[in-house]
Amino acid sequence: MGFDVVFFSPYTRGMELSTENQDLIDQFIDAMWLESGLSRNTLSAYRSDIKRLGLYLGRASLLSVGQAEVQKFLATLLAAGNKSSSSARVLSTLRRFYRYQIREGRVADDPCANVLSPKQGRPLPKALSERQVEDLLAAPEVQRPLGLRDRAMLETLYATGLRVSELVQLSLLEVNLDVGAVRIVGKGNKERLVPLGEQAIQWLQQYLESGRPALLKDRRSDSVFVTARGAGMTRQAFWHLIKKYARAQGIEGGLSPHTLRHAFATHLLNHGADLRSVQMLLGHADLSTTQIYTHVARERLQSLHEQHHPRG
Repeated sequence: MGFDVVFFSPYTRGMELSTENQDLIDQFIDAMWLESGLSRNTLSAYRSDIKRLGLYLGRASLLSVGQAEVQKFLATLLAAGNKSSSSARVLSTLRRFYRYQIREGRVADDPCANVLSPKQGRPLPKALSERQVEDLLAAPEVQRPLGLRDRAMLETLYATGLRVSELVQLSLLEVNLDVGAVRIVGKGNKERLVPLGEQAIQWLQQYLESGRPALLKDRRSDSVFVTARGAGMTRQAFWHLIKKYARAQGIEGGLSPHTLRHAFATHLLNHGADLRSVQMLLGHADLSTTQIYTHVARERLQSLHEQHHPRG
């Protein structure tokens, strides 16, 4: 786990923590390890975050900090180039540190209690272009049962916008190729019916008729997508496959497990689908969750306007 290196001023550069502050941090870390069983990485992050404040304070005690000092400290972090998410994490650590000090009777009030967390911009989802999606879908070697399974999974994911967890948990009873739809029970136990589209139906048909029986042999399974051992696919295994195929096709960037889900939503909007319809297909309970895709689609519309409009 990496941390931002920050030099606050010439007075703190290279300065060591006071013995008192070092002891306070050590006691807190020990308590967190004993009480919560936190991982080494988490404890290391806590230590680093509190040490930042200790270096900022110089010779002053961590126990003497007030709200104004915490606010100035966070402002200094941001001014030094730290991301809002990093500064928000530091504030979260300090809140836990001072709650512990209150519990131990060392301070009466939490100096972080009324400090607002730095605003974090909502990250836009990574959206593949339609050409990139075509390349990704064409990557598996469909002459092999495993490749045929992977093609059917990729086609289904892109055609439906399912969450990866929903895809790998699909059972045979939830897929109806005659109707051309899958029945999904998503978050909050809410059920939705999602259309498949011709390409997904075609590849699912081939996989179910030849690929799946070859993988299962004489074994039985209710899962639509199975491994060479006859077990159901896992989310982690499928995500590993997506990354492998993306590398093979030269698709770079910060892909996520929801890459094809994001592409599904963005491409629908780019081709004129209304937001409510996309919301229903994705299984979002709140329209505001779906609205993030309008930002991605808007970039595409702006590009088209600039390219084709006489005054673009």
